[in-house]
Amino acid sequence: MTYQSPWSTYRAYTKVKPGKAARGTARRILTYARPYRGWISWFVALVVLDSMLIVATPLLLKKIIDDGVIPGDRGVVTTFAFVVAGIAVADAILTLLQRWYSARIGEGLIYDLRTTVYAHVQRMPVAFFTRTQTGALISRLNSDVLGAQTAFTSTLSGVVANSVSLVMVSIAMLYLSWQVTLLALVMLPVFVIPAKYVGRRLQQLTRESMDHNADMNTTMAERFNVSGALLVKLFGRPDEESERFNAAAGEVRQIGIRIAMANRFFFASMVLVTSLATAVVYGVGGNLAISGDLSVGTLLALTALLSRLYGPLTALANVRVDVASALVSFDRVFEVLDLQPSIDEKPDAKQIPAGPVAVEFDAVNFRYPSADEVSLASLEAIAIRERGPSEQVLFDVSFRAEPGQLVALVGPSGAGKTTISHLVARLYDVTSGSVRIGETDVRDVTTASLHATVGVVTQDAHLFHDTIRNNLRYARPGVTEEEMLAACRDAQILDLIESLPRGLDTVVGDRGYRLSGGEKQRLALARLMIKAPSVVVLDEATAHLDSESEAAVQRALGNALAGRTSIVIAHRLSTIRAADQILVIEAGRIVERGRHRDLLAADALYAELYRTQFAPA
Repeated sequence: MTYQSPWSTYRAYTKVKPGKAARGTARRILTYARPYRGWISWFVALVVLDSMLIVATPLLLKKIIDDGVIPGDRGVVTTFAFVVAGIAVADAILTLLQRWYSARIGEGLIYDLRTTVYAHVQRMPVAFFTRTQTGALISRLNSDVLGAQTAFTSTLSGVVANSVSLVMVSIAMLYLSWQVTLLALVMLPVFVIPAKYVGRRLQQLTRESMDHNADMNTTMAERFNVSGALLVKLFGRPDEESERFNAAAGEVRQIGIRIAMANRFFFASMVLVTSLATAVVYGVGGNLAISGDLSVGTLLALTALLSRLYGPLTALANVRVDVASALVSFDRVFEVLDLQPSIDEKPDAKQIPAGPVAVEFDAVNFRYPSADEVSLASLEAIAIRERGPSEQVLFDVSFRAEPGQLVALVGPSGAGKTTISHLVARLYDVTSGSVRIGETDVRDVTTASLHATVGVVTQDAHLFHDTIRNNLRYARPGVTEEEMLAACRDAQILDLIESLPRGLDTVVGDRGYRLSGGEKQRLALARLMIKAPSVVVLDEATAHLDSESEAAVQRALGNALAGRTSIVIAHRLSTIRAADQILVIEAGRIVERGRHRDLLAADALYAELYRTQFAPA
């Protein structure tokens, strides 16, 4: 059976379909409110107090008209005018206090959700990131978290304020004229119909909008990084990329129009009902005022209260819409949090002892995990249908690297060499068999001790968009500048750093693209030397170096790797002639093992690879 890469599991493609918020989401949201119980209590109390003031101004208006304007009592008019002004000042103060508490609660919730999701995503295995689109994941930490925040600020305050206002206004109107109030409430059932329809529609549209925004963010994230921009320019496809983005932005535009129209339909219905009710109050109340059964001040107070009645009714009818949108946002955040890492630390995990350790593969078999095991369809541009597990890529791999030994992995591209190196660092877990470091299965050790023990330099070393100093310090935050410079000297990169105007404080650019491939690789080697792990894995670490730099780095590595267990993947067979053991990998199996001279004498695959590289031109 031939080796199959993890990409071969892609079978068919279908667009991710939106769904409904999961059951139990609302109960789960309350757990995030628990740390803010005190703040929420004060916030609700202020909202209630402010809502109670809503009936004061219309009732004072009645006093001003009936007891001041009509009798001609200037004192009453002036006194109550000052009272109305005082209420306005109190309302402004209460509004500011509400906003302060709202901000504390809302921003705190955003912080909690973002940090929780970020920390959870950091625990995900590499397989998760190979499938997940960066833009879609970032969207969960931005727009979805902001959408969830509204549940504790706008929605919460709206429900409390409008409920209290509705009760207070209803009592005041019934007190002023129960006949007019009942007539005004006759059209109340009309509110339920549009609210029910729009609530369901907006919940679906909100989820679709989030998906389309995630797609657009993904397109930008992939094309705006250096690698993506370089690929677009090299293949001359800027027009096609613009069309692609225009299509994604067009989807966002269309969904935005549909959401706007759904909202407008709802509010147009509310305004219509409110206007009809106002006409009823003026018609009936005006006739009662003419007949003397209702004072002019009472009529004006009723019409003023009516706007305060249907406003809360409109908002409460729209609560279902707001809650539905918030639930969708929370559900999308919880969807990420509910995806458990397939590689995690056991509760009783052990520490790897300090000092030299051996690495042993014992009858290791491995297949790459399927999408259902490590990813979410909603975090990919396409949903991937996979029937059954992926094909096996490693077969009965067994070997042992003793402390101080250098074990080299060689073989054709796609044979499984990098997969073996990934298992040493536990980027993946074996399907069967075991990988042991210091006589302990890597699945039974703590993540921190494993990361401290194993150091890896990959073929395409990654550098953060930061200074050289901070990129090197990432290996060991407490490293001194002297140690940093010594590591750079050993990695043959110090001369370059000293020639730069800002030295160690030079910014390397996105993914280190301001440096050449060889310079990036030597910085990565310096970073490894600063870490000083007991086990070193080099995956084509010298691939980008010229012959002179490669020879210098090989000498430096000879000193840096002394006493350490080293596993090296190399296509250049000249770099591993002195290896203590060479493993020849083909189609996921070890087909040869031994030292350089012995493998050449065997005249098998290794000898063929060697002759291919060093055949005379």
